Amino acid sequence: MSQKITIEPVTRVEGHGKVTIYLDDHGNVRESRLHIVEFRGFERFVQGRPYWEAPVLVQRLCGICPVSHHLAAAKALDVIVGAGTGDGLTAVGEKMRRLMHYGQFFQSHVLHFFHLSSPDFLFGIDADPAIRNIIGVIQENRELAVQGVMMRKFGQEVIRLTAGKKVHGTGAIPGGINKNLSIAERDELLKGPDPLNADKMVDWSVAALDFFKSYHKNNQKLVDEFAVFPSNHFSLVRKDGALDLYHGVLRAVDTDGKKILHDVDYQDYDQFIEEEVKNWSYMKFPYLKEFGKEYGWYRVGPLARLNTIDFIPTPLAQKAFEEFKAYTNGKPNNMTLHYHWARLIETLHSAEVIRDLLNDPELQNDDLTVKGIKKHRGVGLIEAPRGTLFHHYEVNDDDQITLCNLIVSTTNNNEPMNLAVNLTANAFMNGQREITEGMMNAVEVAIRAYDPCLSCATHALGKMPLELTLIDNKNIIIDRKNK
Repeated sequence: MSQKITIEPVTRVEGHGKVTIYLDDHGNVRESRLHIVEFRGFERFVQGRPYWEAPVLVQRLCGICPVSHHLAAAKALDVIVGAGTGDGLTAVGEKMRRLMHYGQFFQSHVLHFFHLSSPDFLFGIDADPAIRNIIGVIQENRELAVQGVMMRKFGQEVIRLTAGKKVHGTGAIPGGINKNLSIAERDELLKGPDPLNADKMVDWSVAALDFFKSYHKNNQKLVDEFAVFPSNHFSLVRKDGALDLYHGVLRAVDTDGKKILHDVDYQDYDQFIEEEVKNWSYMKFPYLKEFGKEYGWYRVGPLARLNTIDFIPTPLAQKAFEEFKAYTNGKPNNMTLHYHWARLIETLHSAEVIRDLLNDPELQNDDLTVKGIKKHRGVGLIEAPRGTLFHHYEVNDDDQITLCNLIVSTTNNNEPMNLAVNLTANAFMNGQREITEGMMNAVEVAIRAYDPCLSCATHALGKMPLELTLIDNKNIIIDRKNK
């Protein structure tokens, strides 16, 4: 009889999940799984509702990245109202959405790095959990903590002024937007008192990136060797190959950098993507149909995006990208903890884009929406902070939603997160007879690198405790810890 270790819930991620690790008679890891124990019902909740309600309804999937769902739904409904597939809006409509989206990226990436991940870097994976948290960060490095708080505040202000409020706004509607950006609102973000202005956000983004690179230099073995495995990488890219977090075509590359999905129209996503269901998780396992379940899975998110694109269209982030690519001699980067490096490059890019957009006079235009010939099917894709996000809707002649399919970023990363868990469990738990905090947190660090938003992929009520139990091959409990 094998031993079983359970980690429930996984901490410092958005939502609830658990990990089970099975050990053989010799105490070595035989199998490990990341379970998503929440149930998502949004694909059914919206059926029968008027299509124009979807951008407001579906963003309730998450309080961390609601803008991503808001915009993905709006982009799908743009198609249904005849406004095109991402490039058919008015100038102010597209640019206001982009400003909203990059504000979301900025605040979400900052939240993840400073609040959820930096404690592991500052104090170590096996440090005392009493200090390995954001309060400990404040006590250890007050300047770093203040920067993280103020950077997130700035991103939230961008969202407020574009979406109407910081969480669950209403700025995007089918065919466009419901408000532009006034001169006073623009100046609040562009010329506000230090540190809440666009120039300071760019400077602090550079500093955050330098902080990680310094950590990497001093902890190269850990960062480069933690949960490394080959994989495919998948994302939207702009038609010319640039990083574009709002719109583009679908591209995937294999572990050697060879294109295996060639810049296809995302309206046809279901010709290329299949979703596998497994009986031990409420989250599906997507893969590229052409390559099957075994070889067609892929990673999404910051690391994947920097592996699929050709360049970044802002100067400071492009310079950082060139350094990132040079580290692997131009080949795709498969090092799990390098997700953080990629995430901070995207943070810098977002700050640059926000500053550029704020200087664009078209944000004050008042032609907010467009409409055309109605269609009954629309697909909206966007790069959410955690990766590629799919929203697919179909409507009837009475304008009611009849079908909704959502493939969220964390769902796309399901298989690689499970592989990362298995590699980490093997590295830290083989032959162990006692559960330690460091062992538990190492597994969570592997998951946390992907910045999973489990509440996006699922839906549940209540709070779950964490209990780990180690059972020997005679079914006798040899160790148990609560957290």
